Amino acid sequence: MSPNRPINADVPVPEPPATATRAPAGKAAAPASKPAPRRRSRRRQPIPGALKAIAALVLVAVVFIVAAIVGGSSGGEQESGRAGPAPTPAPAGESTAAETASGQSAEGLGFPTVATGNTTRVGGSDPAANAAAVALAVFPSTTPAQQPAAVTLVGDDDWAAGIAAAVLMAAPVRAPVLVSGADEMPEPTAAALEALDPQGDESTGGSAIFAIGDVAGPEGEETTRVKAGSPAATAAAIAALRDRLFQAPPAHFLLAPSDLPELAMPAAAWAARSGDPVLFAAGDSLPRPTVAALERHPKAPVYVLGPSSAISSKAVRQIGKLGHEAHRVSGEDPVVNAVAFARYGDGGFGWNVNDPGHGFVIARTDSPLDAAAAAPLSGSGTWGPLLLTDSATTLPAPLREYFLDVKPGYTTNPTRAFYNHVWVIGDQEAIDVNQQAEVNALAELAKIGGEG
Repeated sequence: MSPNRPINADVPVPEPPATATRAPAGKAAAPASKPAPRRRSRRRQPIPGALKAIAALVLVAVVFIVAAIVGGSSGGEQESGRAGPAPTPAPAGESTAAETASGQSAEGLGFPTVATGNTTRVGGSDPAANAAAVALAVFPSTTPAQQPAAVTLVGDDDWAAGIAAAVLMAAPVRAPVLVSGADEMPEPTAAALEALDPQGDESTGGSAIFAIGDVAGPEGEETTRVKAGSPAATAAAIAALRDRLFQAPPAHFLLAPSDLPELAMPAAAWAARSGDPVLFAAGDSLPRPTVAALERHPKAPVYVLGPSSAISSKAVRQIGKLGHEAHRVSGEDPVVNAVAFARYGDGGFGWNVNDPGHGFVIARTDSPLDAAAAAPLSGSGTWGPLLLTDSATTLPAPLREYFLDVKPGYTTNPTRAFYNHVWVIGDQEAIDVNQQAEVNALAELAKIGGEG
């Protein structure tokens, strides 16, 4: 390590935060396959679309990030007649700028449930709302230059398609994932799509929409549809689309479990970061669509995500027989598995995040479609790996230990230090404020040695 790099040795373990709010009940363990997204009946109130002053943005707490980008140019007019960002739902309990100005409490201001010094929450009640907010955080869309050329629509009941489709967020396509239904688009998706206003370009083959499976989409837009089937078939079809759009072979493949979504979730972040396609398998054999995708690129190494109980050693040997190098990245449970992938590095593959100065994303293990929703955060901004928590109220010990290992520190000058930032995905029913506060403390820059 360079002598100028922050020293993390002997950083004191932060005390767990005091519980100041009522914690919601914990969630049930993740189902074995294709769980439906969490749906809650709470209806959110829209934030007006007019331009807000900087002070108001601060008061609203910046983050259901769409709020920070709702609005147009200085005169409130849109450039070239294009539609500006659409109004977007605000997190429950968040007050408007007018309310905060009148003297609401810190909780009413949106702190700390929305943002802390080292964390930012995307507080949607389901993956559709989270995907819309993330897409507008990455592509603010206040000018045409900030709009994506295309977006990808995936079904609200198809987590595997969402994880595989995250590869289209990588350059040169850079299409964020939005979530739609079979018959109609959810309101957050429709609002985000209106704001993003994709037009298609050369990098997208002229398409403004990539629709995976039978999902509702906007009328009149140039759309490329990808037929959905089994996780393996859908992922192979997306990999073929990726090859056509990227016009280059993949550097690597990532093979994820098709029947254990909580183990497959971290693959979405890496696909968005790298452009490496995600394929699926389970048990002792490789599905035929997976084999066909691997055979198109026999020189690309394959990295198997998850333990042998999910994808067996026999299946890994089959990869070798196809002529590919095969490597396994795994942990004994979803939380440890995600940490192992965040730590892993092998040449050009893997995050290799073992020191401070990085971004991170945290989601719940029982909402696999949130991995796809959050994937654009791993392919832009602070480019961080996806980490997982299995509880609404308690930070898992392996995740706490990992954050301690990469906790930033400084000796004399904090402005020259490295910093960590963590995106928290979901509302308080998914990850409550106490857990967010603990993550904030673990990400806080700490003074090490020297005089106080």
